[in-house]
Amino acid sequence: MTTFTKTILAATAAAIALGATAANAQDRYDWRPGDRAYRLEGRGVPVLYPELRRSERGRAFVMRNFDFNRDGFISPREANAANRAFAAAAGPRRDRFDWASRDTVVVVDDRGPAAAPAPGTWDRGAMRGYGFRQTARGATMRLDEDVLFATDSAVLRPGAIDKLRTLADYLRSESGVRVAIDGYTDSRGADAHNQALSERRADAVRSAFDQMGVTRARFAVVGHGEASPVASNATPQGMRQNRRVEVTLLGQRADRFSRAN
Repeated sequence: MTTFTKTILAATAAAIALGATAANAQDRYDWRPGDRAYRLEGRGVPVLYPELRRSERGRAFVMRNFDFNRDGFISPREANAANRAFAAAAGPRRDRFDWASRDTVVVVDDRGPAAAPAPGTWDRGAMRGYGFRQTARGATMRLDEDVLFATDSAVLRPGAIDKLRTLADYLRSESGVRVAIDGYTDSRGADAHNQALSERRADAVRSAFDQMGVTRARFAVVGHGEASPVASNATPQGMRQNRRVEVTLLGQRADRFSRAN
């Protein structure tokens, strides 16, 4: 039990074991009589852990327990609440969670989806993994294009949200930290195209944080096109390094994220 009052949402295994068999790749299923096909819609869907998005039982768990206003859509706050509850039940190996063995649905705290993490509760080990470096503006990390986007696209890859999730948790915990997001391209293509692409990519990253419950007003977003390369554009490897998005925690020290504690 945490310091919050807990509400146990008890249900039989059949309540979440929807028993669906995939009919095709478009999430259409053959349901047994009485079963309901749950679909995930709403701005919070990309925020959900993959284990909740990609299984019929996970989708049922989300829609039955965390669609708090019963509007049929999952908001970022509802998604974060579902993630917290699922993580508490599944432990460190969420990918091995055995839905079939459960005869209760997870615990949810009474504060509901608006609950924010306490200051200072961010994951220091995971934040070290971003490799922040000190710049004049603050602690800066680089996200390569290959991690976030397909070539010449500003649409985030499916795994990009998971890459940004730890940073979003930090920002939700440290509500006073402001952020700069800067997009860059290599030198291929027309200047106008590169400028527009860098702006769209920076804004896509900002939108991802917005979906994870970080207020949009905290971000300054700028696209720089092919300006300020960090490597030569004469080689494929150099161009790959230049296609990037940089995230700067303004006024923060990089060594804060390199220490073990």
